Amino acid sequence: MVFSHVPSTSTIRLAKVKAFLERMGLDYSPDIELFVIVQENDDIVACGGIAGRVLKNIAIDESVQGEGLALSLMSELLKVAYADGRDELFLFTKPQYEEVFEACGFKLIDGAAGKVILMENRYNIEAYKNRLHKLRHSGEVVGSIVMNCNPFTLGHRYLVEQACERSHWVHLFVVKEDASFFSFRDRYRLICEGLSHLKNLTIHEGSDYIISKATFPTYFIKDKKQIDSLYTELDLNIFRNHLAPELGITHRFVGMEPLCVVTNEYNQQMKKILSRKAESPPIEVVELERIEYKGEPISASRVRRLMHEGNLEEISHLVPPTTYALIEKMLSENEEKK
Repeated sequence: MVFSHVPSTSTIRLAKVKAFLERMGLDYSPDIELFVIVQENDDIVACGGIAGRVLKNIAIDESVQGEGLALSLMSELLKVAYADGRDELFLFTKPQYEEVFEACGFKLIDGAAGKVILMENRYNIEAYKNRLHKLRHSGEVVGSIVMNCNPFTLGHRYLVEQACERSHWVHLFVVKEDASFFSFRDRYRLICEGLSHLKNLTIHEGSDYIISKATFPTYFIKDKKQIDSLYTELDLNIFRNHLAPELGITHRFVGMEPLCVVTNEYNQQMKKILSRKAESPPIEVVELERIEYKGEPISASRVRRLMHEGNLEEISHLVPPTTYALIEKMLSENEEKK
């Protein structure tokens, strides 16, 4: 058997990998940067891909299963990732393959609905939990919020202010994934500046354990209608079972979502999952009314739409001064490039 590498730029060889994945009943993940493939008599019999720090599209033909190929394939994938400085790796897989990947050095973090599990090779979640524990605050009501803030608006500020009024302490997690219009660094800075007046608030840089939908797999989930539900359950299981207990979180605050069906469904599923009877204490979900301007909820998507229109006057009513200053600068720079 011959091992080789197929970069995403290799159109002809990539087409063969896609055909193999299709034969294995898997969808191709377009974010993969490089595949490791195994060939026997010029036919692909196994492959695995690397997308950022996530291993994806791992497949082995039944004809060569049981020959130790899984371990050899994973060893080559890890070697390639480590050589590129990607030491901390994650993979999503089906529960029935947990033992296979455990033999390759991966450990279970959590799962969802018996259909998907998340594993990592260094088990850094324990170190992260220890860091969180040091930031714990006592109180009958310890709130939490998870925000992307793309960008930070007056609506976001109002939600956090309301949560702080109702809690002894609030922990705000900023989604770290850089898959937004505004960079993580800008989003984090605007949030810190816009909430500096609140004294019972800890702002956390997001972590790999606030699951990003950008990295969540779809390639081995046949029922595509289940993808959003499985993503939500896995994300919330990790939050409830691993993160919340370290901080003593009792409540999670969210804004009501009258416009976006997907976000509203996430909120409803959140209520069910976080309130379940389990080993970790239940978390009460509190939905707060969103503030409006001209009869429409203030939202980041509304701000981005106005940016596209170049409507600074309207934007000034939706965001704090620090956010406005950044948007004004961005639009000015775009004009200069034209």
